[in-house]
Amino acid sequence: MDAQMLIDEGVSILKEKIDDVAIIACSGGIDSTVAAVMANNAVGEMLHCVYVDTGFMRKGETEEVREMLTELGLNLKVVDASDRFFKHLEGVTEPEAKRKVIGEQFIRVFEEEQAACGAKYLVQGTIAPDWIESGGGERDVIKSHHNVGGLPDDVDLTIVEPLRDFYKDEVRNMAELMEIPSSNRQPFPGPGLAVRVLGDLTRERTEACREACAIVEEEFETAAAAGEMEIPWQYFAALLPVSSVGVHGDARVYGETIVVRAVRSIDGMSARYSEIPHSILQKISTRITNTLKGHVNRVVYDITHKPPGTIEWE
Repeated sequence: MDAQMLIDEGVSILKEKIDDVAIIACSGGIDSTVAAVMANNAVGEMLHCVYVDTGFMRKGETEEVREMLTELGLNLKVVDASDRFFKHLEGVTEPEAKRKVIGEQFIRVFEEEQAACGAKYLVQGTIAPDWIESGGGERDVIKSHHNVGGLPDDVDLTIVEPLRDFYKDEVRNMAELMEIPSSNRQPFPGPGLAVRVLGDLTRERTEACREACAIVEEEFETAAAAGEMEIPWQYFAALLPVSSVGVHGDARVYGETIVVRAVRSIDGMSARYSEIPHSILQKISTRITNTLKGHVNRVVYDITHKPPGTIEWE
């Protein structure tokens, strides 16, 4: 089935299922943006788009997403819920527990927005890998996606998922046909940096990971633009709760570890690690340790495929 037929099918599903006010969590990622544009085409002014700043977004992301979604003609509201998320995630370190907390707080935010706009439906950009990896029936849980395995049981909204049976490559093709700017935007997990900061989710550790991610993205994109490498399918930094000794000047100090991850993939179901030139990894290591001096003193590169690993670390 070609991209236009997939779009038409999704719009038809939305028209059939939604007969009242709907709300959608729109992160600016390709899945939620495609779902939002399709829903907007299907039900128009009945759709309310909400972007939630959880405090775990990438550097400058909220401003970029606000501009993009507004230009797409979506009825958008930006909610700063960072204090709420940090409060509920305090002391939560187990990955699945993080996802459960994030999923519940997402829904609680939308319940509040639902009350404000009178929404009866929740549109989600759930795609096939989300519910496959979240388990159920005879499927093992690989990781709960916040829009699937992280949802609380008492959701007072009817959920509509127009992309549920589609894979990432299909959604990318749809986005390109719909001329959505995020069609080439690399995937970003729903829980954001919360699953790239392993261990305690403090504001300080999150900010360190945010800065490291920004450095990785900038260096890879600059090198790719110069023809020094191919841009990976997904690339980022994660902060590990691994303390090791380092040297700053004449002082012996301890700092945490940043791991750089870059992979090649088509649909996210499997992936191969990207072979990055050492000169580029060296630049990244130097920038990260200089920028985060006193917090990070070691940078490593992940050379694990999926499987046996996953793309994200949590």
